[in-house]
Amino acid sequence: MNSSNEGRHDDEAALTEFLSSLMDYTPTIPDELVEHYLGKSGFQCPDLRLTRLVAVATQKFITEIASDALQHCKARLSAPVKDKSKQPKEKRLVLTMDDLSRALREYGVNLKHPDYFADSPLTGTDPSSREE
Repeated sequence: MNSSNEGRHDDEAALTEFLSSLMDYTPTIPDELVEHYLGKSGFQCPDLRLTRLVAVATQKFITEIASDALQHCKARLSAPVKDKSKQPKEKRLVLTMDDLSRALREYGVNLKHPDYFADSPLTGTDPSSREE
């Protein structure tokens, strides 16, 4: 029973040390942005360490998604192309919405985007047929 208390004490000490190290770390995602979205979700916490912990977790999540999307992009480019005229001479990596959608789907996020993007619903219609 004594060893479980020591293990718990070691865990608490490691957690305390980790939270203290967050004060010296400047995350990629600014504290203000994290606080804004935490506030929008109804979460208020004056502890900057917790805000930075959320920023680090978010940064890790975004990095994993970007890495997975890159793997999808590489797989797409390495797939054999039936029509050689459509195969680019230079194999540049270009992230597409399909690559990103596939990567997000692995994390349970279903991204749906329209096939056609427009500034407004009336864009591309005949001016005489528009209702004002």
